[in-house]
Amino acid sequence: MKNTAAKPTGRDDYDSAIKQILSKAIVSDRVIDVFVAAGLKKPDISILSEEFLAEVKEMPQRNLVFEMLKKLLNDEIKFRQKKNLIQARSFEELLDKAIKAYTNKSIETAQVIEALIELAKKMGEEQNRGKKLNLTDDEVAFYDALADNESARQVLGDETLKTIARELVDTVRKNVSIDWTIRESVQAKLRVYVKRILKEYGYPPDKQEKATETVLKQAKLLCKDWAETT
Repeated sequence: MKNTAAKPTGRDDYDSAIKQILSKAIVSDRVIDVFVAAGLKKPDISILSEEFLAEVKEMPQRNLVFEMLKKLLNDEIKFRQKKNLIQARSFEELLDKAIKAYTNKSIETAQVIEALIELAKKMGEEQNRGKKLNLTDDEVAFYDALADNESARQVLGDETLKTIARELVDTVRKNVSIDWTIRESVQAKLRVYVKRILKEYGYPPDKQEKATETVLKQAKLLCKDWAETT
């Protein structure tokens, strides 16, 4: 009897291919929407593993590999946007640069895949940066906010920036509330505290205002979790 079932095309082919790739990979629980799109339950392993990236690099379906990596990296960046403002922005810029170069035909498919794989590796390495700096993830986020200025890094150095980051986390955590983002009085008080800390440690005066704004934006990303646990 002849099978009359329609063969999957278009999106079905794409989803089926992702299933086949991810079924062999180590997959992160932070790439949820990729799995939903592919009809997969959440696996218990990491998508940015060396094994997975090595396997992807050798796959012959180059356009599919590009689309999949772009999707996975976008999802990872969205996750990091909720935790670390500066880190997510940096990765987003690198991803956009690679995609634009490919779209403008400045680089070939193989080259953009190489670039996305290298970006994935950088993201993986960032997960261990807190241990190297002896900072918590929250402290790393504030450290990055403070270090987002070359002159501040040169003038203060890593150790002082780490000390400021720890003090900022402690100060902001003690003063957040669930509704602090809509209470001007709380925001004003936090702004004063942040400026005072930056001045105390000698943060470059001409960079203090921008650093204060960045620190407060970073605090808003984390304040909901903090408020719920205090």
